[in-house]
Amino acid sequence: MGRESSLAERIFGWPKAELHLHLEGSIEPDTVVELAARRGLTLALQEVAAHYHYADFRGFLEAFKWVTSLLREPEDYALIARRLVENLRRQNVIYAEITLSAGVMLFRRQDVSANFAALRDAGEQAGISGLRLQWVFDATRQFGAEKAMEVAWLAAQHRSGGVVAFGMGGDELSVPAEEFRTVYEFAREAGLHTVVHAGEIGGADEVRRAVEVLGAKRIGHGIAAAADPVVMALLAERRIPLEICPTSNLRTGVLARLRGYPSVGIARHPIGELVRAGVPVTLSTDDPAMFGTNLAAEYAAAVEAGLTIQELAQVAEAGFAHAFTLERDREPLLARLRAAL
Repeated sequence: MGRESSLAERIFGWPKAELHLHLEGSIEPDTVVELAARRGLTLALQEVAAHYHYADFRGFLEAFKWVTSLLREPEDYALIARRLVENLRRQNVIYAEITLSAGVMLFRRQDVSANFAALRDAGEQAGISGLRLQWVFDATRQFGAEKAMEVAWLAAQHRSGGVVAFGMGGDELSVPAEEFRTVYEFAREAGLHTVVHAGEIGGADEVRRAVEVLGAKRIGHGIAAAADPVVMALLAERRIPLEICPTSNLRTGVLARLRGYPSVGIARHPIGELVRAGVPVTLSTDDPAMFGTNLAAEYAAAVEAGLTIQELAQVAEAGFAHAFTLERDREPLLARLRAAL
């Protein structure tokens, strides 16, 4: 117990980066109750917990849809951003790229620019406390390429406000990657970095297409790559990092599907296989409130999955090394982590 406690304390002391974190998935149950009250609804914490309990990826998407239905005004986004900032600071996170579901906002006919202005204010306040925030505008894959282009255009318009990347989440099997080629080309030409969820519910070939067809510079999840040595070699050669979220993979059932069992524990996660194959790997929480996790817990999960403390330190460094920020900003962040290792 003492050794485990000592390791946990050591990891907690590391300054950390969080690269795959959905703002809407960070809403804690008590904040959901507060948002519902703004809509004239009375919710008990037990009701929120029931929505946050699901058996598969489809159930998670339904829960995410329900939570985002309670976000309607810029003030709602400002509230959840402030709560997230407080949470990240408690975890010793000093740099975070927050994914914003701009595609869902458009679907709900919201003013994305007004919502983002509220979020930007929260980010500026975070900067005062030593936490640097940047933003990823995320399209919803099943909404199609035309809607994704709208999100990419908005992301380009808000680059000066801290939007560093265009991404795409949702159901990766709903629309082929080829249909988004033009969208990703536009995003790159506009000066945005590019990311995409792949190899989460899809196979290793979806990871390959994310790289070769869409030109993604980071892959959200990507654990299916572990099933194909050729795809792992591609990622290692091109230095394309995977944003690994172990608890998310467990809770959505994608880990069990990858391993071919009805249920598995976190010890069967392939993060160790990926790291030892030379694939760049970062650790993140994905939707921390909806999965009941935090970044410290993800580091602990990686240890349970077999990473050594040296490999864990390598992963922690990768969080800063593969951040979408300028070299002059990245080096001081890395230096802070290395001083704590």
